[in-house]
Amino acid sequence: MTIESDTRRTWNELPADEMDITPGTVQTMIRMVAARGAAAQLVVMRHGEVVLDWSYGVPRDVPFLLFSAGKPLVAVLVHQLAERGLLSLDAPLATYWPQFENNDKDRITVRQVLQHRSGLPYVKSIYRDALLAPDWNRSVRALAAARPHHAPGQRPAYHTLSYGFLLGELVQRVTGMSLREALHRLILQPLGLRDTHLNAPPRCVPLRRAPSGGPRTLQWAANRGIARNAVIPAATITSTARDLAVFYQALLGTRLLSADGVAGACTPSTSGEVDQVLGNRIRWSEGFQLGGNENDPGRARPMGRLSSRRAFGHNGSNACLGWADPERDLVMVYLTNRLEGSPEGQPYQCELSDTLLTGCH
Repeated sequence: MTIESDTRRTWNELPADEMDITPGTVQTMIRMVAARGAAAQLVVMRHGEVVLDWSYGVPRDVPFLLFSAGKPLVAVLVHQLAERGLLSLDAPLATYWPQFENNDKDRITVRQVLQHRSGLPYVKSIYRDALLAPDWNRSVRALAAARPHHAPGQRPAYHTLSYGFLLGELVQRVTGMSLREALHRLILQPLGLRDTHLNAPPRCVPLRRAPSGGPRTLQWAANRGIARNAVIPAATITSTARDLAVFYQALLGTRLLSADGVAGACTPSTSGEVDQVLGNRIRWSEGFQLGGNENDPGRARPMGRLSSRRAFGHNGSNACLGWADPERDLVMVYLTNRLEGSPEGQPYQCELSDTLLTGCH
Protein backbone atom coordinates (compact mmCIF):
# COMPACT_ATOMS: atom_id res chain seq x y z
CA MET A 1 0.00 0.00 0.00
CA THR A 2 1.70 3.21 -1.09
CA ILE A 3 -0.72 5.52 0.72
CA GLU A 4 -0.18 6.07 4.42
CA SER A 5 -3.19 8.29 4.95
CA ASP A 6 -3.20 8.08 8.74
CA THR A 7 0.28 9.55 9.31
CA ARG A 8 2.86 10.59 6.72
CA ARG A 9 0.58 9.91 3.75
CA THR A 10 3.09 9.18 1.01
CA TRP A 11 1.88 9.22 -2.57
CA ASN A 12 4.08 7.09 -4.80
CA GLU A 13 2.69 6.36 -8.25
CA LEU A 14 3.00 2.83 -9.57
CA PRO A 15 3.28 2.18 -13.33
CA ALA A 16 -0.13 1.90 -14.93
CA ASP A 17 0.60 -1.45 -16.57
CA GLU A 18 1.38 -2.98 -13.16
CA MET A 19 -2.18 -2.05 -12.18
CA ASP A 20 -3.70 -3.48 -15.38
CA ILE A 21 -4.21 -0.08 -17.00
CA THR A 22 -2.93 0.67 -20.48
CA PRO A 23 0.03 3.05 -19.97
CA GLY A 24 -1.15 5.59 -22.54
CA THR A 25 -4.41 6.02 -20.65
CA VAL A 26 -2.81 8.11 -17.91
CA GLN A 27 -1.08 10.43 -20.36
CA THR A 28 -4.29 10.87 -22.34
CA MET A 29 -6.16 11.89 -19.19
CA ILE A 30 -3.44 14.39 -18.28
CA ARG A 31 -3.58 15.94 -21.75
CA MET A 32 -7.36 16.19 -21.59
CA VAL A 33 -7.30 18.05 -18.27
CA ALA A 34 -4.36 20.30 -19.20
CA ALA A 35 -6.04 21.29 -22.47
CA ARG A 36 -8.87 22.90 -20.51
CA GLY A 37 -6.44 25.36 -18.93
CA ALA A 38 -8.24 25.40 -15.58
CA ALA A 39 -6.84 24.60 -12.15
CA ALA A 40 -7.41 20.91 -11.50
CA GLN A 41 -6.41 17.85 -9.50
CA LEU A 42 -6.70 14.31 -10.79
CA VAL A 43 -6.16 11.09 -8.84
CA VAL A 44 -6.58 7.49 -10.00
CA MET A 45 -6.19 4.50 -7.69
CA ARG A 46 -6.45 0.81 -8.47
CA HIS A 47 -6.20 -2.16 -6.14
CA GLY A 48 -5.52 0.34 -3.38
CA GLU A 49 -2.44 1.75 -5.10
CA VAL A 50 -1.86 5.18 -6.65
CA VAL A 51 -1.65 5.14 -10.44
CA LEU A 52 -1.98 8.90 -11.01
CA ASP A 53 -1.59 11.83 -8.62
CA TRP A 54 -1.49 14.95 -10.77
CA SER A 55 -2.25 18.60 -10.29
CA TYR A 56 -2.47 21.48 -12.75
CA GLY A 57 -2.09 25.12 -11.76
CA VAL A 58 -2.49 24.52 -8.02
CA PRO A 59 -0.62 22.61 -5.28
CA ARG A 60 -1.92 19.13 -4.45
CA ASP A 61 -2.85 20.12 -0.90
CA VAL A 62 -5.04 23.12 -1.81
CA PRO A 63 -8.76 22.23 -1.59
CA PHE A 64 -11.48 22.81 -4.15
CA LEU A 65 -15.14 23.52 -3.51
CA LEU A 66 -16.87 20.17 -4.06
CA PHE A 67 -20.45 21.37 -4.50
CA SER A 68 -22.65 18.25 -4.45
CA ALA A 69 -19.65 15.92 -4.74
CA GLY A 70 -19.41 16.45 -0.97
CA LYS A 71 -22.87 15.04 -0.23
CA PRO A 72 -21.62 11.44 0.23
CA LEU A 73 -19.55 12.45 3.26
CA VAL A 74 -22.68 13.52 5.15
CA ALA A 75 -24.59 10.46 3.94
CA VAL A 76 -21.84 8.13 5.17
CA LEU A 77 -21.98 9.80 8.58
CA VAL A 78 -25.66 8.83 8.80
CA HIS A 79 -24.92 5.25 7.74
CA GLN A 80 -22.20 5.03 10.38
CA LEU A 81 -24.63 6.12 13.09
CA ALA A 82 -27.14 3.53 11.86
CA GLU A 83 -24.50 0.79 12.03
CA ARG A 84 -23.74 1.80 15.61
CA GLY A 85 -27.39 1.52 16.53
CA LEU A 86 -27.77 5.23 17.26
CA LEU A 87 -30.55 5.66 14.69
CA SER A 88 -32.74 3.61 12.40
CA LEU A 89 -32.87 4.46 8.70
CA ASP A 90 -36.53 3.45 8.57
CA ALA A 91 -37.55 5.59 11.53
CA PRO A 92 -39.26 8.92 10.89
CA LEU A 93 -36.82 11.81 10.92
CA ALA A 94 -39.10 13.40 13.54
CA THR A 95 -38.16 10.61 15.96
CA TYR A 96 -34.84 12.40 16.41
CA TRP A 97 -36.01 15.90 15.51
CA PRO A 98 -39.51 16.35 16.99
CA GLN A 99 -40.09 19.81 15.51
CA PHE A 100 -39.81 18.30 12.04
CA GLU A 101 -43.14 16.46 12.20
CA ASN A 102 -45.13 19.66 11.51
CA ASN A 103 -47.24 19.93 8.37
CA ASP A 104 -47.59 16.25 7.49
CA LYS A 105 -43.89 15.39 7.69
CA ASP A 106 -44.25 12.81 10.46
CA ARG A 107 -43.97 9.91 7.98
CA ILE A 108 -40.75 11.05 6.27
CA THR A 109 -38.03 8.54 7.12
CA VAL A 110 -34.29 8.97 7.32
CA ARG A 111 -33.89 6.53 4.43
CA GLN A 112 -36.20 8.59 2.21
CA VAL A 113 -34.03 11.66 2.78
CA LEU A 114 -30.92 9.66 1.87
CA GLN A 115 -32.69 8.55 -1.33
CA HIS A 116 -33.89 12.06 -2.33
CA ARG A 117 -37.44 10.73 -1.89
CA SER A 118 -38.64 12.61 1.20
CA GLY A 119 -40.95 14.91 -0.75
CA LEU A 120 -39.02 17.92 0.56
CA PRO A 121 -36.37 18.76 -2.04
CA TYR A 122 -36.66 22.43 -1.03
CA VAL A 123 -38.79 24.66 1.20
CA LYS A 124 -40.56 26.81 -1.39
CA SER A 125 -37.89 27.04 -4.09
CA ILE A 126 -34.21 26.21 -4.56
CA TYR A 127 -33.54 29.93 -4.98
CA ARG A 128 -35.06 30.74 -1.59
CA ASP A 129 -33.13 27.88 0.01
CA ALA A 130 -29.94 29.34 -1.46
CA LEU A 131 -30.66 32.72 0.12
CA LEU A 132 -31.15 31.11 3.53
CA ALA A 133 -28.29 28.62 3.20
CA PRO A 134 -25.52 30.68 4.88
CA ASP A 135 -27.64 30.72 8.06
CA TRP A 136 -27.89 27.20 9.50
CA ASN A 137 -30.57 27.98 12.07
CA ARG A 138 -32.88 29.75 9.62
CA SER A 139 -32.45 26.97 7.07
CA VAL A 140 -33.26 24.27 9.61
CA ARG A 141 -36.27 26.13 11.00
CA ALA A 142 -37.63 26.68 7.50
CA LEU A 143 -37.40 22.96 6.72
CA ALA A 144 -39.04 22.05 10.04
CA ALA A 145 -41.96 24.36 9.22
CA ALA A 146 -42.27 23.39 5.54
CA ARG A 147 -44.93 21.22 3.94
CA PRO A 148 -43.88 18.35 1.61
CA HIS A 149 -44.32 18.95 -2.11
CA HIS A 150 -45.44 15.37 -2.67
CA ALA A 151 -45.97 12.23 -0.61
CA PRO A 152 -42.78 10.77 0.87
CA GLY A 153 -41.39 7.87 -1.13
CA GLN A 154 -43.51 8.72 -4.16
CA ARG A 155 -40.81 9.93 -6.55
CA PRO A 156 -37.16 11.04 -6.62
CA ALA A 157 -36.57 14.78 -6.43
CA TYR A 158 -32.99 15.96 -5.95
CA HIS A 159 -32.45 17.60 -2.56
CA THR A 160 -30.03 20.24 -3.82
CA LEU A 161 -29.48 22.02 -0.50
CA SER A 162 -32.04 20.47 1.85
CA TYR A 163 -30.07 17.19 1.81
CA GLY A 164 -27.23 18.58 3.89
CA PHE A 165 -29.41 20.44 6.36
CA LEU A 166 -31.84 17.57 6.94
CA LEU A 167 -29.12 14.96 7.42
CA GLY A 168 -26.74 17.37 9.14
CA GLU A 169 -29.32 18.36 11.74
CA LEU A 170 -30.08 14.67 12.27
CA VAL A 171 -26.39 13.94 12.93
CA GLN A 172 -26.16 16.80 15.42
CA ARG A 173 -29.26 15.74 17.35
CA VAL A 174 -28.28 12.06 17.50
CA THR A 175 -24.64 12.60 18.47
CA GLY A 176 -24.90 15.78 20.53
CA MET A 177 -21.93 17.07 18.53
CA SER A 178 -21.73 19.80 15.93
CA LEU A 179 -21.67 18.50 12.38
CA ARG A 180 -18.08 19.73 12.10
CA GLU A 181 -17.00 17.71 15.14
CA ALA A 182 -18.90 14.59 14.02
CA LEU A 183 -17.34 14.73 10.56
CA HIS A 184 -13.89 15.14 12.07
CA ARG A 185 -14.23 12.33 14.60
CA LEU A 186 -15.96 9.76 12.42
CA ILE A 187 -14.44 10.30 8.98
CA LEU A 188 -11.65 12.86 8.69
CA GLN A 189 -9.53 11.86 11.68
CA PRO A 190 -9.73 8.08 11.13
CA LEU A 191 -8.65 8.48 7.51
CA GLY A 192 -6.10 11.23 8.15
CA LEU A 193 -7.90 13.68 5.87
CA ARG A 194 -6.33 17.00 6.78
CA ASP A 195 -7.42 19.02 3.73
CA THR A 196 -11.17 18.41 3.90
CA HIS A 197 -13.38 21.03 5.54
CA LEU A 198 -17.08 21.79 6.05
CA ASN A 199 -16.47 25.23 4.59
CA ALA A 200 -13.80 26.91 2.50
CA PRO A 201 -10.42 27.68 4.11
CA PRO A 202 -8.53 30.77 2.88
CA ARG A 203 -6.46 28.65 0.48
CA CYS A 204 -9.50 27.22 -1.31
CA VAL A 205 -9.30 27.64 -5.09
CA PRO A 206 -11.65 30.42 -6.35
CA LEU A 207 -14.17 29.51 -9.02
CA ARG A 208 -13.86 30.61 -12.63
CA ARG A 209 -16.32 30.46 -15.50
CA ALA A 210 -15.45 28.62 -18.68
CA PRO A 211 -14.35 30.82 -21.63
CA SER A 212 -17.55 29.86 -23.43
CA GLY A 213 -19.62 31.04 -20.49
CA GLY A 214 -21.04 29.42 -17.42
CA PRO A 215 -23.28 30.01 -14.43
CA ARG A 216 -22.32 33.58 -13.53
CA THR A 217 -24.66 33.70 -10.50
CA LEU A 218 -23.24 30.47 -9.09
CA GLN A 219 -19.69 31.73 -9.51
CA TRP A 220 -20.52 34.99 -7.76
CA ALA A 221 -22.44 33.35 -4.92
CA ALA A 222 -19.92 30.57 -4.27
CA ASN A 223 -16.94 32.96 -4.24
CA ARG A 224 -18.55 35.28 -1.68
CA GLY A 225 -17.14 35.17 1.82
CA ILE A 226 -20.57 34.68 3.38
CA ALA A 227 -21.00 31.40 1.50
CA ARG A 228 -17.43 30.17 1.89
CA ASN A 229 -17.46 30.77 5.63
CA ALA A 230 -20.84 29.09 6.14
CA VAL A 231 -21.60 25.45 6.85
CA ILE A 232 -23.69 24.35 3.87
CA PRO A 233 -22.99 20.61 3.87
CA ALA A 234 -24.71 19.81 0.58
CA ALA A 235 -22.67 22.39 -1.32
CA THR A 236 -19.64 23.93 0.40
CA ILE A 237 -17.56 21.02 1.66
CA THR A 238 -14.03 21.53 0.34
CA SER A 239 -11.41 18.89 -0.27
CA THR A 240 -8.47 17.79 -2.38
CA ALA A 241 -8.45 15.00 -4.92
CA ARG A 242 -6.12 13.07 -2.64
CA ASP A 243 -8.46 13.28 0.35
CA LEU A 244 -11.56 12.40 -1.67
CA ALA A 245 -9.75 9.45 -3.25
CA VAL A 246 -8.81 8.11 0.20
CA PHE A 247 -12.48 8.45 1.22
CA TYR A 248 -13.66 6.37 -1.75
CA GLN A 249 -10.85 3.85 -1.30
CA ALA A 250 -11.93 3.43 2.32
CA LEU A 251 -15.45 2.61 1.11
CA LEU A 252 -14.08 -0.09 -1.18
CA GLY A 253 -12.70 -1.63 1.99
CA THR A 254 -14.28 -1.62 5.42
CA ARG A 255 -12.61 1.36 7.06
CA LEU A 256 -15.72 3.54 7.33
CA LEU A 257 -18.60 1.09 7.01
CA SER A 258 -18.95 -2.67 7.10
CA ALA A 259 -19.30 -4.51 3.79
CA ASP A 260 -23.04 -4.76 4.45
CA GLY A 261 -23.13 -1.06 5.30
CA VAL A 262 -21.51 -0.09 2.01
CA ALA A 263 -23.85 -2.43 0.12
CA GLY A 264 -26.83 -0.82 1.83
CA ALA A 265 -25.65 2.69 1.06
CA CYS A 266 -25.25 1.67 -2.60
CA THR A 267 -28.60 -0.11 -2.95
CA PRO A 268 -30.48 1.40 -5.93
CA SER A 269 -33.50 3.45 -4.94
CA THR A 270 -34.81 4.31 -8.41
CA SER A 271 -35.92 2.21 -11.37
CA GLY A 272 -35.79 4.42 -14.41
CA GLU A 273 -37.87 7.26 -12.95
CA VAL A 274 -37.24 10.85 -14.00
CA ASP A 275 -35.94 12.99 -11.14
CA GLN A 276 -38.50 15.74 -10.54
CA VAL A 277 -35.88 18.43 -9.93
CA LEU A 278 -33.13 17.49 -12.38
CA GLY A 279 -35.45 16.39 -15.16
CA ASN A 280 -33.50 13.28 -16.13
CA ARG A 281 -33.00 9.71 -14.98
CA ILE A 282 -30.47 9.36 -12.19
CA ARG A 283 -29.65 6.01 -10.63
CA TRP A 284 -29.85 7.08 -6.99
CA SER A 285 -28.96 5.00 -3.98
CA GLU A 286 -28.87 5.99 -0.29
CA GLY A 287 -26.19 8.65 -0.58
CA PHE A 288 -24.66 8.19 -4.02
CA GLN A 289 -25.28 8.37 -7.72
CA LEU A 290 -24.78 4.95 -9.30
CA GLY A 291 -23.12 3.88 -12.53
CA GLY A 292 -24.72 2.09 -15.43
CA ASN A 293 -26.28 3.75 -18.44
CA GLU A 294 -29.07 1.48 -19.62
CA ASN A 295 -31.93 3.72 -18.48
CA ASP A 296 -30.86 6.59 -20.74
CA PRO A 297 -28.05 5.35 -23.02
CA GLY A 298 -27.93 8.51 -25.10
CA ARG A 299 -27.10 10.74 -22.15
CA ALA A 300 -23.56 11.40 -20.96
CA ARG A 301 -23.04 10.28 -17.38
CA PRO A 302 -20.31 11.71 -15.13
CA MET A 303 -19.06 8.23 -14.20
CA GLY A 304 -18.96 7.25 -17.86
CA ARG A 305 -21.14 5.37 -20.28
CA LEU A 306 -18.93 2.35 -19.60
CA SER A 307 -19.40 2.50 -15.83
CA SER A 308 -20.61 -0.65 -14.11
CA ARG A 309 -23.94 -0.74 -12.32
CA ARG A 310 -22.06 -1.18 -9.02
CA ALA A 311 -20.01 2.01 -9.43
CA PHE A 312 -20.93 4.72 -6.93
CA GLY A 313 -19.96 8.36 -6.57
CA HIS A 314 -21.24 11.89 -7.02
CA ASN A 315 -20.95 14.78 -9.45
CA GLY A 316 -20.69 18.35 -8.17
CA SER A 317 -22.10 21.10 -10.44
CA ASN A 318 -20.47 19.42 -13.45
CA ALA A 319 -17.12 20.58 -12.07
CA CYS A 320 -16.04 18.07 -9.44
CA LEU A 321 -16.41 14.32 -9.52
CA GLY A 322 -15.45 11.35 -7.37
CA TRP A 323 -16.36 7.70 -7.84
CA ALA A 324 -15.38 4.14 -7.02
CA ASP A 325 -16.04 0.95 -8.94
CA PRO A 326 -15.98 -2.25 -6.85
CA GLU A 327 -15.99 -4.47 -9.96
CA ARG A 328 -12.77 -2.92 -11.24
CA ASP A 329 -11.35 -2.05 -7.78
CA LEU A 330 -10.91 1.47 -9.15
CA VAL A 331 -11.19 5.03 -7.82
CA MET A 332 -11.14 8.28 -9.82
CA VAL A 333 -11.36 11.85 -8.53
CA TYR A 334 -11.30 14.93 -10.73
CA LEU A 335 -11.62 18.39 -9.18
CA THR A 336 -11.56 21.70 -11.00
CA ASN A 337 -12.58 25.32 -10.46
CA ARG A 338 -13.99 25.68 -13.97
CA LEU A 339 -17.76 26.17 -14.04
CA GLU A 340 -19.33 25.09 -17.29
CA GLY A 341 -22.69 25.79 -18.79
CA SER A 342 -24.90 22.81 -17.98
CA PRO A 343 -24.61 21.15 -21.43
CA GLU A 344 -20.80 21.03 -21.45
CA GLY A 345 -19.66 19.80 -18.05
CA GLN A 346 -21.22 16.35 -17.89
CA PRO A 347 -20.07 15.18 -21.35
CA TYR A 348 -16.51 16.16 -20.43
CA GLN A 349 -16.65 14.26 -17.13
CA CYS A 350 -18.15 11.32 -19.01
CA GLU A 351 -15.33 11.37 -21.57
CA LEU A 352 -12.66 11.56 -18.87
CA SER A 353 -14.20 8.64 -16.95
CA ASP A 354 -14.64 6.56 -20.12
CA THR A 355 -11.02 7.21 -21.10
CA LEU A 356 -9.95 5.59 -17.84
CA LEU A 357 -12.47 2.76 -18.08
CA THR A 358 -11.43 1.96 -21.65
CA GLY A 359 -7.82 1.61 -20.50
CA CYS A 360 -8.63 -0.82 -17.66
CA HIS A 361 -8.33 -4.54 -18.23
